[in-house]
Amino acid sequence: MCGIVGYTGDEAAGPLVSAGLENLEYRGYDSAGVALVGDDLTVAKRAGEVGELSVPDAPGATTAIGHTRWSTHGPPTDGNAHPHCSQSGEVAVVHNGIIQNYEALRRELEADGYAFASDTDTEVVPHLLERELEGGHDLLSALEAVVDRLDGSYAIAAVRAGRDRIVATRHESPLVIGHGDDGSFLASDVTAFLEHTRSVTYLEDDDLVALEGESVTVYRGGGTVEPAIETVEWEADAAEKAGYDHYMRKEIHEQPAALRQTLSGRVDRDRGDVDLDVSFPQGYLDSLEEVQFVACGTSYYASLYGAQLLEELADVRTSVEIASEYRFNGGRDPWRTLVVAVTQSGETADTLGAIREAAGAGARTLAVTNTLGSTVTRETDETAFIRAGPEIGVAATKTFASQVTTLALLAVRMGRERGQLSAAEARDVLADLRGLPGAVQQVLDEDEQVLETAREYQDASSFFFVGRRFGYPVALEGALKLKEISYDHAEGFAAGELKHGPLALVDDDTPVLAVLTEAAEREATMHNVVEAQTRGAPAIGVVSSAGEGGSVDVALEVPSVGLFEPLVANVYFQLFAYHVANLKGRSIDKPRNLAKSVTVE
Repeated sequence: MCGIVGYTGDEAAGPLVSAGLENLEYRGYDSAGVALVGDDLTVAKRAGEVGELSVPDAPGATTAIGHTRWSTHGPPTDGNAHPHCSQSGEVAVVHNGIIQNYEALRRELEADGYAFASDTDTEVVPHLLERELEGGHDLLSALEAVVDRLDGSYAIAAVRAGRDRIVATRHESPLVIGHGDDGSFLASDVTAFLEHTRSVTYLEDDDLVALEGESVTVYRGGGTVEPAIETVEWEADAAEKAGYDHYMRKEIHEQPAALRQTLSGRVDRDRGDVDLDVSFPQGYLDSLEEVQFVACGTSYYASLYGAQLLEELADVRTSVEIASEYRFNGGRDPWRTLVVAVTQSGETADTLGAIREAAGAGARTLAVTNTLGSTVTRETDETAFIRAGPEIGVAATKTFASQVTTLALLAVRMGRERGQLSAAEARDVLADLRGLPGAVQQVLDEDEQVLETAREYQDASSFFFVGRRFGYPVALEGALKLKEISYDHAEGFAAGELKHGPLALVDDDTPVLAVLTEAAEREATMHNVVEAQTRGAPAIGVVSSAGEGGSVDVALEVPSVGLFEPLVANVYFQLFAYHVANLKGRSIDKPRNLAKSVTVE
């Protein structure tokens, strides 16, 4: 959530920063603003979309910072939008995150005569910086002094009138540097500046950085360090719509390619082995007593799917916990407990908090993420990348499929090493995994049927998604997608739970969407669907083959890929959600109140 962009160099900064803000719109926001540096600061900000922001024409300004805000303290108003300025107007600041002790700092500053123009926690920062500047500090040392007083999470960038320089720091909120030919960029995500450079430096927690033209100086641990420069492998056009109406639609259709990338080079077909480029101590996997997944949202549902795969293929007790609720307790042996953080962005605040607790207890940790250089990759013992490519739409699609596939590879690896999975059994599972890209493509080819189904049921008052076994997490994820982008009421249930309460809500205006494949206990689930149908509910079933849908009103067929048929079924649910939302004219890529990367607790 929120987005920071900065540029300093030889070019006009306003257009570059404005374009960068547009590139970060996918992160979720409700207001936007920029500060252009000249002899004075020129600030423009407003509630609403980036396209509605009028960036001042200041061709001589070659340094600027910009921000898209997602409200936490104070409503989305022009006054609460970033940047925020010091009382003299000499300093401007943009900030992602939450300053937990801002109330005490605000009272202190007000007692010193500083006046506040917003309701935000951020505004304490420019005032604190101004006070440090009055005490003789330069902007960098002032920022260093100020962050020592801040509690919470933050990424902060600041500029000063008359100085072509940006100073910044981060703590539990991402910042990345872009090294250009004629200047330097600063942003929350590489997508902000990727059309200008693919050479990047990912800042670490508590780094300070000063950018002046092409010069980038990183301060860490009391001294300077040479910035480690990495190359972003995907091209800028990978983050474009490529002719699709929405990023979400494009990313749904990218799933076959994303799955091929996830599997590429990792499967030894002959030996039935997997190489995830993840190292564990000798004998560690065989000694495990438990695997714990910690995740949020879509990643949580992917973890539920993965947990069943681990228990079935590796015979290891596996639990899944919502990251914000996680505690490492219950008398677990840290050495015999592997804690796996599943996070698309690698910056999810609740998941990072959970993994820190596990590491503090002495447990070994593993990250499953899509994002090179993200915080979680630096805070865990090992990382398995899902390699899905950039995902811009707020509602996760291709990353869910790639997360489950990566966890399936982990399950095979563990099953083989623990002696629970023979080479022949592993080859069968891996053959089904290799069949996933083609199976997903076959579902995508049925898009017209899904559109017709969406047209028929788009005006329903509520939608129930049901499934058993591997179908249960897919039911949860299907409901989440529909509610995220259509704003319709949708709920996912374990199919057997329908009769324990939810049936009271069922009528002829409540379609039931069911996973009716073999890996989702088709026959038992069908009994529950019939219970809903007898109350008048229409039924939409995803089935393994023609004729298996029983009496459902609409049957959607998936190819045979064993344990992964429910994962393929999920593509139907994604398409259904997309078409319902599109028919209703919703803001599909930027659903209200939501953010792509949730970096606050």
